[in-house]
Amino acid sequence: MLELRSVSRRVEGEIFVDDVTLSLNRGSINILLGPTLAGKTSLMRLMAGLDKPDKGEILFDGESIIGVPVQKRNVAMVYQQFINYPNMTVFENIASPLRVAKLGSDEINKRVAQASDLLQLSPFLNRNPSELSGGQQQRVALARAIVKRAKLVLLDEPLANLDYKLREELRSELPSLFAELGAVLVYATTEPGEALVLGGCTTCLHQGSVQQFGPTLDVFKNPVLLQSAKIFSDPPLNVANFESREGICKITGEERELSFLRAKLPDGSYSLGVRPHHLSLTPTDSDDLIFQGGVSVTELSGSESFIHFDFQGQPWVALIHGIRNFKEAERVEFYVRSKNAFVFNSDGLAVAI
Repeated sequence: MLELRSVSRRVEGEIFVDDVTLSLNRGSINILLGPTLAGKTSLMRLMAGLDKPDKGEILFDGESIIGVPVQKRNVAMVYQQFINYPNMTVFENIASPLRVAKLGSDEINKRVAQASDLLQLSPFLNRNPSELSGGQQQRVALARAIVKRAKLVLLDEPLANLDYKLREELRSELPSLFAELGAVLVYATTEPGEALVLGGCTTCLHQGSVQQFGPTLDVFKNPVLLQSAKIFSDPPLNVANFESREGICKITGEERELSFLRAKLPDGSYSLGVRPHHLSLTPTDSDDLIFQGGVSVTELSGSESFIHFDFQGQPWVALIHGIRNFKEAERVEFYVRSKNAFVFNSDGLAVAI
């Protein structure tokens, strides 16, 4: 188990990691989810021992690893920007950590063959990295991490440079592969969809701070903070402000009442969160919420339409199945079931309704 206890790191007064406490189990995949500069790479560098925390403890299997040289840790790390040895063949690049560990040639050949088969690199083992495409070079870096059979594997957006088909295959293969090795697998991504495909547990990160941690599907379905709901929404979460007064809830600046919240909330200011895929162009239930706005642009993906519109002066987006091409400034009504709306108080905490 990898444990971080109240870990923080600052660089020139700027917070990179802020009071992070996590427990990550062996044989599990643990996702760090957040936008660029959320602290994902900084946290991984602390886990790997490349940086030291300003305060807090980092333990592996109950023993502190702060100050233990990287060379003495059984850690493998792969970045989005792949790193390979340019003067070595693909075979030797993959085999390099095994040679450092002084494994026998038969074991080296076996592990390299297994990893190269998985990552479709077998035809290229005698080539140099410069003769490969960027995606193929990234696969070499991944293969090197796989053959090492490290106890801690850190993957920092490792599939970003791969083609769609291989990326989908590896998303399903990687968790089970490292689980069999009993490794703690940590996977950083900016994509909520990738987190859902990988499963395991997800940590939502914002400005170096953990917003929520737990089983991935539970974090997605039950955000405890407005910020974690935003992090785990792509396209971005739609947010509307509303007020509760004497048991009546009305969207700010409108007379329309949110009847499903009647008498459920104390007086105060709140936020309503709606994920784009929950918006529909047709009513679904008697207590549907209705949002109307002028369309700014419609993006077509082939099977889906991303309809961007203005609501309360804020940019909203609806993800609709099928092709719907609205004209600019056209007024459109969108519907969402009340059970699919999130409610957060003025402090950004989720409110049970």
